[in-house]
Formats: sequence, structure tokens, C-alpha cells
Amino acid sequence: MTINENTNFPEINFFKISESGPIKLKSSELFGEKKILLVGVPGAFTPTCSDDHLPGYIKCVRDFEDKGVEKIIFVCNNDPFVVKSWSEKYKNSGIDFISDGNGEFRSKSGLEIDLSSVGLGKRLSRFTMLIEKGVIKKIFNENGPGLDVSEAQKVLDSI
Repeated sequence: MTINENTNFPEINFFKISESGPIKLKSSELFGEKKILLVGVPGAFTPTCSDDHLPGYIKCVRDFEDKGVEKIIFVCNNDPFVVKSWSEKYKNSGIDFISDGNGEFRSKSGLEIDLSSVGLGKRLSRFTMLIEKGVIKKIFNENGPGLDVSEAQKVLDSI
């Protein structure tokens, strides 16, 4: 399956760490009634993700809010414990973090790259997706690990 613009976001289970351990988050509950930016990255703590992609969104949080975006969520294939640790570096940034640790979204979405040549295996491609009330309105897909079309300022200028 490959997801497309102007279609419903598929029902997926993401994960997050709560006080009692990992919990499932259904995509319908995350994206069902809001205007969300979902930002996919190949991995937590990786250089482009942490040094370039994420800081751009942190810098533009208020500008996205001014355009009606209610939440910015970063997702990667790392397990929920790694994602929690990564998120703690960015507390109070206005960004939320979720895990696709089982690769369910990666495999259902078609937003997949194979980074086995550098020891990372199959990962999410780098992308940003505008979701409104559960409908995918726009996909800014890098089709790989590079950073250009999904850069925060470019997405901001396009919505």
C-alpha cells in the first residue's frame, strides 16, 4: 500500500512511553479531529534529523500555529524508549514524538528507504505530511534521507 494525498490516513498503531510503560496510540485518535503536521525521519539522534530537520520545526512552531496547525509530531522507526529519550532533549519545544517501532506505518505507507548499507536497515523516508481531520492533504516526501522539500520553512511557505 502507498498512501496518497486526499485520502484518509490509514489506521496504524504508533507507540509512546507513559508512566506505566509503552502504550499504543491509534492514528485515528492522533489525527482524527485536528490539523497536524506529521514529520517522518529515518532515525532519532541521527545527524540530519537532530541537527537540521527538527530544529527547523522547533524554530517555526508558532508560525505553523498561526496557520492553524494544532500539533507537530515527529515519527521514526526507533523503539519507543529511544524516541522518549530523544524527545527529552526537546522538552517544551512544542513538538511531540511517537514511535513506529514495529514499522507498521513504514510498510503500509510506502514511505520507506533501505539504509542497510550504513547499518540502519529499513527506515522511514524523510517527509512531512499535512493531515486535516484524518485526511492527508499534502505530502512533502524526500524519497530518501536527504533534506529539501520537507524542510520546515518550505513546508510553512506551502501551506
